Formats: sequence, C-alpha cells, structure tokens
Amino acid sequence: MELRLNLMDNELGARLGKRFANVSLGIAQSTLPRTIQDLVMLRASQINGCGFCADLHSKEATAAGETAVRLHLVATWRHSTVFTEAERAALALAEEGTRIADAHPGVSDETWEQVRKHYDEEQTTALVYLIAMINAANRLGVIANNQGGSYAPGTLGGLAS
Repeated sequence: MELRLNLMDNELGARLGKRFANVSLGIAQSTLPRTIQDLVMLRASQINGCGFCADLHSKEATAAGETAVRLHLVATWRHSTVFTEAERAALALAEEGTRIADAHPGVSDETWEQVRKHYDEEQTTALVYLIAMINAANRLGVIANNQGGSYAPGTLGGLAS
C-alpha cells in the first residue's frame, strides 16, 4: 500500500502542518503528564486504525521510558492491572471521545467525574485538546494511507515553530 498524499510535500500542507504541530506542542508543554499523553494517543490511534500514529506513539513512549508491558496492554486496559486510576480515567475519556462517530453516546458523567477527580483545570483542558488533536491526526493518516512501521523516534520533533 502506497502513501496517497504526502501532506507536508506542498506549501499549503507544510503551513497547515506547522500550525497543527504548534497546537500539539502546546499540549505537550502543559502540566498533563507525558505518560498520560502517550497512552491516550496510542489508544486513540489503535481505535482509529492509524498504523502510522500507533507506530509513532508507541516508539516515542518507549523512548521516553514507557515499559513494553504497559504499551502492549493499552488496548486491553480495562482488563489489566498495570494502569493507575488516573490513567484509567484518561483512557476512558479517550475512548469515549474517540468513539463518538461509532454512535457512542459521548462522554459519560461517570468518566468525566473520574477525569476531574485526577486532573486539574489545565490538565483537563490539555487532555480534551489532546484527544481532539490525535483523532484529527489519525484521520489525516488514514485518509493519506500513511503506513506504520518505519517511524524513528524524534523525527517529528522539529516540525513546530
């Protein structure tokens, strides 16, 4: 399967890509823990079937020190013992926010209550934006047919500015 469109290979795509990356950089620089960000981005990418993003986020998480066991169990986090209550709240929000298009009723009050129990206002804001941004990135990747498997950690680090 070949890449349909390199979104960064033309002037408009490069300009939009930088703006997209700047929003993501703002989230990355928030007080929301990096571990939470990595787990949420990986889980949403799995749900959306974006091989490139799943590859990218699993490798970036590994480079940041995440364990293989936890990364392997993200898809089955509800039936795993390796995630904290705070991580479970973020993963639940990611799933419910991602599955809106699947006729899911949206984010439950129970999930929102758990998120607010574990995250302050800034962290919750970052988490909501993170879920929106990774879902947008997944859609870009799937539409363009961007394949996973060859991402090298740190490759996208210089995109924002």
